[in-house]
Amino acid sequence: MTGTQEFERVLDGSDKSVASFEHENLSLIKRAQHFLHSTPAAVPLIVLVLAIVIFGITIGGRFFSSYTLTLILQQIAIVGILGAAQTLVILTAGIDLSIGVIMVISAVIMGNVAITYGIPTPIAVAAGMLVGGLCGLLNGFLVAYMKLPPFIVTLGTWNIVMATNFIYSANETIRDTDVDEKAPLLHLFAVSFKLGSAVLTLGVIAMVLLVLVLWYVLNHTAWGRHVYAVGDDPEAAKLSGIQTKKVLLTVYAISGVIAGLAAWVSIGRNGSISPSSAVTDFNLQAITATVIGGISLFGGRGSILGTLFGAMIVGVVSMGLNMLGADPQWKVLLTGVLIIAAVAIDQWIRKVSV
Repeated sequence: MTGTQEFERVLDGSDKSVASFEHENLSLIKRAQHFLHSTPAAVPLIVLVLAIVIFGITIGGRFFSSYTLTLILQQIAIVGILGAAQTLVILTAGIDLSIGVIMVISAVIMGNVAITYGIPTPIAVAAGMLVGGLCGLLNGFLVAYMKLPPFIVTLGTWNIVMATNFIYSANETIRDTDVDEKAPLLHLFAVSFKLGSAVLTLGVIAMVLLVLVLWYVLNHTAWGRHVYAVGDDPEAAKLSGIQTKKVLLTVYAISGVIAGLAAWVSIGRNGSISPSSAVTDFNLQAITATVIGGISLFGGRGSILGTLFGAMIVGVVSMGLNMLGADPQWKVLLTGVLIIAAVAIDQWIRKVSV
């Protein structure tokens, strides 16, 4: 039985090669397309480096100073944290228009519980984050279990939360001096320290650590893979055994808690606690950082590191134009161009998987 049997001899002249994809024959553009498809954070990183180089050449050495670069990080800390929360939602092919006002009402809760009611600050912080989580949980329930569109749901809760914020606070601002006197822990993320010649705040450290933790969770845990799967194809994810409703619920709830963290950082950044900051366009800023960061609005594709780079791009453009003394509207114009360009590039990159 050691020799070749009769029926096996017909295979001697058959083609023994296996199926393969000849990437070596791809054009340079196609290779770039495949690379960018497999590395979503590459595009915003390239744009960030180009922006820094262009403004550095235009403005000169003072733009490259550690003071300028770390000031940019301080300015984007709040938007970067909110962008991380928005990223989780957009990865599931959703969107959260209420994330900014959730942050504001969380800050108002923290301030009132600690200063007006005299409750210990750690409990006040926990209460603010709890409120943020409950707001996110409401969004998640309406999207996952009531099957309502995320855009409509969060547009509605944006109005509800903003009105609740003004009614509860009576639109009264808690002063910086009162926070320092009665609840200095609320200013924790304003604490700065030197790293060489650079000056960083704990708010910047919180933003970077949050992004790194979420990057690990999204890329190295089952829950993170489920988030991508739900965003890519919810029906296929459901058929594969993923509890899509629970994934959506937890995504929106975690997003709300992260907004609570952003509230704490914002108190340190701004000093006072103003309910009227709810009218600030934090929602649009977070979405802008996310989209420019390469997170696909169609869900299921993108890296949270790209969101950090996206926030930094907006910060670099803003700082560069300010140092050049340009009209502030140029920042708005360039931001719009970057958003459209980011969506166009995402569409082009997605053709690889078609």
